[in-house]
Amino acid sequence: MDRLKELEREFDEVEARMADPELIADQSRYQDVTRRYRELEALVSRARELRQRVNDLETAKEMLSDLDGDDREVMRTEVSEAEADIERLEGELKVLLLPTDPNEGKNVIVEIRGAEGGEEANLFARDLFEMYKAYAGRMGWKLEVLGSDASDMGGFHDITFLLKGDGVWPRMHQEGGPHRVQRVPVTESQGRIHTSSATVTVLPEAAEVEVAIDPNDLQVDVYRSSGPGGQSVNTTDSAVRITHKPTGLVVAMQDEKSQIQNRAKALVVLRSRLLKLEQDRQAAELSDARKGQVGGGGRSEKIRTYNFKENRLTDHRIGLTLYRLDKVLAGELDEVVDALVAAEQTARLSESG
Repeated sequence: MDRLKELEREFDEVEARMADPELIADQSRYQDVTRRYRELEALVSRARELRQRVNDLETAKEMLSDLDGDDREVMRTEVSEAEADIERLEGELKVLLLPTDPNEGKNVIVEIRGAEGGEEANLFARDLFEMYKAYAGRMGWKLEVLGSDASDMGGFHDITFLLKGDGVWPRMHQEGGPHRVQRVPVTESQGRIHTSSATVTVLPEAAEVEVAIDPNDLQVDVYRSSGPGGQSVNTTDSAVRITHKPTGLVVAMQDEKSQIQNRAKALVVLRSRLLKLEQDRQAAELSDARKGQVGGGGRSEKIRTYNFKENRLTDHRIGLTLYRLDKVLAGELDEVVDALVAAEQTARLSESG
């Protein structure tokens, strides 16, 4: 309760600061303060509700001894309801008081690649992109494609896009990993079901101040953009490939007609990959057993299976199975994401003791 009182005082201070004209004029600082206000608002509202329900419970218990008949039953109901509310609010506050994810509030960069299964894997990569695009629309997020490499049949060898909006990181970061599809490919003439996979990587968007890149560490190559089948789609050397020599990370962009624009987008992705690399290194020091998101992209490694014949989606990490794959692929991902968020919160509460 002492901790909650401290946070209430901070909330009042932050609320007062938001009316400061000097702060409003500095949009970067104002956004930081606004973000903190939203974080504290949810916590403080529950803390105040908890205090009220504790008072209600004490009052109801005092009155209970002086009542009889129907009045006593009404008060017993009030006691039960207050105890249930207190238990619920304490649970919610425990979650809200967990250490803040360092990527909380960040936008995300998503990379999808066709992995195992040839052209069918590339077509599945497009299906995943369309699913996330529809989900972003439902959530009110802004989606910006940073780069893509289309395959011959309209799929994607790979596609990279930026998602901006409230709650993007908490609701998207667990999408990272190998996704497996089981269906009859359009290229299959015998009607046999094939198993293919695509990999999804989710990166927190890194600000320039978070990841400093030394220009001397970069090898920049320019070339002509190409489309499906490798044919040239541009008469100028506008495509850009940047290699970060210390880590060996390579980012290529070719969607824009301007070399400058492609270079800028490539640096955005490179910076985010470097941030994720450093975060993974720090996490690995705490847990040697931690595994990366992508793995090899093989059929045996998967976080989720999409079975078209059974209209079934299974998330293997939490044992969730839904028989409405068509709806999920149309962007109705909330049930899956909510379950993953709840499982993550339960695990973090367990770890925190």
